[in-house]
Amino acid sequence: MVEFFNKGGIFMWPLLLSLIAGVIIIIIKFWTLFRASINTKKFMKRLKESLTTASIDGAVELCESTRGPVAAILHAGLIRAKRGVEYVEKSIEDAATLEMSFLERGMVWLATVANIAPMLGFLGTVSGMIHAFEAIAKHGEVEPTIVATGISEALLTTATGLAIAIPVQAFYNYFISKIDRLIIDMEESSTDMVETLTEAGLSKEKRASHPNLERG
Repeated sequence: MVEFFNKGGIFMWPLLLSLIAGVIIIIIKFWTLFRASINTKKFMKRLKESLTTASIDGAVELCESTRGPVAAILHAGLIRAKRGVEYVEKSIEDAATLEMSFLERGMVWLATVANIAPMLGFLGTVSGMIHAFEAIAKHGEVEPTIVATGISEALLTTATGLAIAIPVQAFYNYFISKIDRLIIDMEESSTDMVETLTEAGLSKEKRASHPNLERG
């Protein structure tokens, strides 16, 4: 590997930096998205039970003890539940914006690595071909041994750039799908919770206006 790296020329250095950056971002995103993922259906079942059978305070405590963006945005809405459904929805929207920006953090740099790596490889290819033609011009004849170094540099940088870009692009697409799934979970969960709060509020209003309903 060291021998191939040295034969690749100067453009192998920026390719190496791209590889290191891509690996670091991939590891961080794996950990971040792993921590953000929860069993949303199970969590929402417990949350709805807390809202219908216990109190808002119990639902708030449940959100505080649960990791991830779904629990975070619902917590932001629940702490303002006493002010009305409108405040809940506005708080959820604001919290969701922050959580989405957190989930998408680093994705731009990962896409940059996937796009720049093959370009650096092609630039190394051009550099290698220039060296090959310079060698031909210097010796005045075409011999395999004369142009071998330049062609080797050209092929190595191209192969390295593609070898970096392909897995990085695959991880990028995987992370995008995970983020989209989390965003859908946030939207569905927030809608479900707002509906539960609305129904609970209507039930209280009906019992207050018709006390006989409590006796059956």
